[in-house]
Amino acid sequence: MGIAVPLTIFFLLDLSTFPQFFTVAATTFLSWGVADLLATIIEKPRLKDRSPAAAIREDWERRTTE
Repeated sequence: MGIAVPLTIFFLLDLSTFPQFFTVAATTFLSWGVADLLATIIEKPRLKDRSPAAAIREDWERRTTE
């Protein structure tokens, strides 16, 4: 999968040089990493058993007392 996606993009865009391929591969790798990081952040249950307003209020109160 790590080589198939950049190769597919490379051929679909009709690119022809190695630097172009490595640019596509690096961009794909970085975007995949950022997407994985964001998915990890979103997965955390910060709002478990709380409404968004209650979570903001509790976080604000906790930060002002520190």
